[in-house]
Amino acid sequence: MDKKKVILDCDPGHDDAFAIMLAVQHLDVLGITTIGGNSPLANVTRNALVVLEMIDAADKIGVYPGHSCPMVVPLVTAPNFHGESGLDGPVVEEPVHKAQKKHAVDFIVDTVMSTDDVTLIATGPLTNIASAINREPRIVERVKEICIMGGSVTFGNWTSASEFNIFVDPEAAARVFESGVHVKMTGLNLTRQCGFTPETVKRFRFIGTKTAAFAADLTDFFIGSNLRENEPALACMHDACAVAWEIEPSLIKAAPMHIDIELNGKYTRGMTVCDYRHLRGVNPAVDLERDAQMAFRGEEPNAEAALELDYNAYLELVCSTLANYQ
Repeated sequence: MDKKKVILDCDPGHDDAFAIMLAVQHLDVLGITTIGGNSPLANVTRNALVVLEMIDAADKIGVYPGHSCPMVVPLVTAPNFHGESGLDGPVVEEPVHKAQKKHAVDFIVDTVMSTDDVTLIATGPLTNIASAINREPRIVERVKEICIMGGSVTFGNWTSASEFNIFVDPEAAARVFESGVHVKMTGLNLTRQCGFTPETVKRFRFIGTKTAAFAADLTDFFIGSNLRENEPALACMHDACAVAWEIEPSLIKAAPMHIDIELNGKYTRGMTVCDYRHLRGVNPAVDLERDAQMAFRGEEPNAEAALELDYNAYLELVCSTLANYQ
């Protein structure tokens, strides 16, 4: 079976590192584009190269740096979770490979316009994707779909209402959701179901490969940073969930929703406002098949929102992927 053709737009980031490792093994990664987010652009670009060299893929997949800051506001980063380098924890050598000179937006536009059925997977702020749509609106008709890690059907993490990736550049997110492209949103309500624990770290170390040891170090650091921020003792590798959805759609249950981005609220800027009035009950993941038969109430859907994760199958996918690397 032919692998799905994807461009991975990311801001590595511990969870982005897992996203890269999954994507390279199971998808046809045409290129990796980077965006300032978890850490400044120079750091996340370096980190993407570090991960590619770890899995011996840096000769095959180019890294294309993109925008260093959001469309309107200054960049917000997350060193409290990812450290000063954006990928603190593992001891790694500086990458030998260099980033490509072509700008990420140019790479996205040129690749989509010359290649059929490209899926965009975005696991950082959506600045590069929105800029590509603005530069060449015809890509809206050519992109197969955009699968993002960002937003939430429920509550936020950077603020009470807003998830980090959307909060960093809500104007870009609004452009993407309003573009007409089919958007799949892997939000916090889903990714908080994928927490790795100290027992998961032991399982990664037991695999015995250098890549699995790297994954264990990433997870161990991320658990510690969450504890320092008074979060649960878990490492939710949020971004990997978006890639897993593209690899194995059955891992995730989702529902169609209309999703708007709040741009002006004093307390809610960056909130993904999800209209699930067509789903009954407090929990929109309940009885999806039954509710799908109801006449739609509310705004016409412009996206799919991920709701339930098959955690055991997800963890097996991650472990088998790590075992298949050196």
